[in-house]
Amino acid sequence: MASLELRDIRKTYDKIEVIKGVSLFIRDGEFVAFVGPSGCGKSTLLRMMAGLEDISAGQLRIGARLINDVPSKDRDIAMVFQNYALYPHMTVAGNMSFALELRGETKAEIARRIEKAAAILGLSQLLERLPRQLSGGQRQRVAMGRAIVRDPQVFLFDEPLSNLDAKLRVQMRTEIRQLHDQLKVTMVYVTHDQTEAMTMADRIVILRDGVIEQVGAPLELYDHPTSQFVAGFIGSPSMNFLSGNVAGDGFVSSGGLRLPLPAHGAGCEGQSVVYGIRPENLHLGADGLPFEVVTVEPMGSETQIVARHQKEEVVFTLRERNLPRRGETVLLRADTQHVHLFHADTGAVVQA
Repeated sequence: MASLELRDIRKTYDKIEVIKGVSLFIRDGEFVAFVGPSGCGKSTLLRMMAGLEDISAGQLRIGARLINDVPSKDRDIAMVFQNYALYPHMTVAGNMSFALELRGETKAEIARRIEKAAAILGLSQLLERLPRQLSGGQRQRVAMGRAIVRDPQVFLFDEPLSNLDAKLRVQMRTEIRQLHDQLKVTMVYVTHDQTEAMTMADRIVILRDGVIEQVGAPLELYDHPTSQFVAGFIGSPSMNFLSGNVAGDGFVSSGGLRLPLPAHGAGCEGQSVVYGIRPENLHLGADGLPFEVVTVEPMGSETQIVARHQKEEVVFTLRERNLPRRGETVLLRADTQHVHLFHADTGAVVQA
C-alpha cells in the first residue's frame, strides 16, 4: 500500500490544456472518487496515474517514488476498466493468472493468490468457466480479481459499473466498498454517477473543466458546497436554484417570489445572488407561500413534487402518503438554516 500524490499535474493535447494544474494528496489506504460532468478530465487523470497517458507537466508520486516516466507495468498499480477486458478464450482462473505468469511467479504462488482472490469475490466455484458463461456482475468480479492477485499498491477503477443494470450496480457498490475494507489498499474510482461516489468514497474530488472544484467527505460536499456547481452536482434530486436580489431582510427572485434569508445573507443588501435550497428543506406549512402542484412523482420511500409560483418552479419531497394532486395549491416554506446563497457572477458561495 502507498499514498498517491499529484503535484500541479497538467495535460495538453495539440496546445489545448485539458488538465489545468491538479494537486491532490491521497492518503495510504484511502478510497477517493473522482466525479464530474463528461469532459471534465476525470478519466484523463486516471489514465495518467496508470501510465496510459503522458504527463505534460507536474509530478506524480506513489509514496516517495516519482513515477512520471515509469512504464505502466512497473508502477505497481492495477486498473479495472469499464468494459471488463477479459480474454474470451481463457477461463476465470486463466484471466486472473495471466499477469502473474508474465511476471514469472511460481505456480504455487499463483494458485495461492487466485484462491484468496476467488474466496473474497465469491468466484471459487467459477474458476473453470469462460467469460461467455458468466453474468455481467460475475465478469466484473473477475476483472477485480485479476487486479487483486497482482497485490498492487494502488487500485484504479474507470467507471467499472456503467455496463451493469441498476440493481446489480447497487450490489456491486457494496461489494467494492467491502473489498476496500478487507484489503485496506489505496483506491481511486472514476465515475459520472454521484450516487456511487457518495455511497462508496472516503473523499470525493469534484472536477470541472480540468480543475478541482472541491474536495471533501460526501456529506461535507452535500452540506457545505463551496460553489453553485458543486451544490447542483451533488444530490438527487438536485438543489433548487432561484436567481434574484437581496432586498431588505429577504430574497426576491426574478420571477417575483419573496423568500426569507439565512442569517449570513444579512450583509448582501442589493446584491444579485442565487438562492439555493434542497428539496427536503422545503416544507408544507400554513405560514408558507402558495405554489401550484405541477407534477407528482412517487419514488417509493418518498415522493418528488414539482410546484410553481408564478414563473418560478421548485422541487420538494414528501415522505407521507397523503399527497397533493396536480393543480392543487400547497403552502411551502423554506428552512432558512439550510439555505445556500451564491454570488450570481462567480457562482461562489456567500460565506457565513
